[in-house]
Amino acid sequence: MIDQDMRDRIIAEPEVLLDDRDVMEALIAANERAMGANVIDLRGIAMERMGARLDRLEDTHRSVIAAAYENLAGTNQIHRAVLTLLDQTSFEGFLTALGAEVAGILRVDCVRLVLESAGGGDDPALSRLGPALRIMEPGFIEGYIAAGRNTPFRAVTLRQTLPEGDGLYGERAAWVRSEALLRLDLGKGRLPGLLVLGAEDPHLFRPTQGSDLLAFFGGVFERMMRRWLG
Repeated sequence: MIDQDMRDRIIAEPEVLLDDRDVMEALIAANERAMGANVIDLRGIAMERMGARLDRLEDTHRSVIAAAYENLAGTNQIHRAVLTLLDQTSFEGFLTALGAEVAGILRVDCVRLVLESAGGGDDPALSRLGPALRIMEPGFIEGYIAAGRNTPFRAVTLRQTLPEGDGLYGERAAWVRSEALLRLDLGKGRLPGLLVLGAEDPHLFRPTQGSDLLAFFGGVFERMMRRWLG
């Protein structure tokens, strides 16, 4: 027999049992066993289906919340990166912050700004601007984004990669496994630019990911570059 104190409490507060999902499932299972295998309880079947639906809704709810937090965190990262670049008062400081502070904020392992020039990167003065800047021959950016494929060009390209050679990443090339390519429009009469974010994590950048935040960052960055180049 049930303990009298527990019985009195259940009678006084039945909602305690009703709100406990595990207890209700145990009671329903006991009721089904008592009825035997020859009796079909349609209400019990309906409750099982409702329980399964509730589980799916809860999973969806958790996924939506997780995605919202991830999106908020990503937005904060982009804002911090933009403010860091806006704080710079020289182009040299701008490039230094890009390769160091901004890389840390965006949690990537390597950042490269690629500019095209007919003279390539032979000017010794460019070396003082730091490793974040790469000067390449005209046509390099288009070829690098296409990677030998006939695909339409987008503002942002996300992909998993194994860099060929160390022309872009230098000694970091051996570690890069995924990258984000942000194509830059540097204004009328200028060759295009490219902002490259490289990561050791092969899953950090994938083609199936959304790129709205990176597209925004690329748009802000190219406007900053137009001012520096002007």
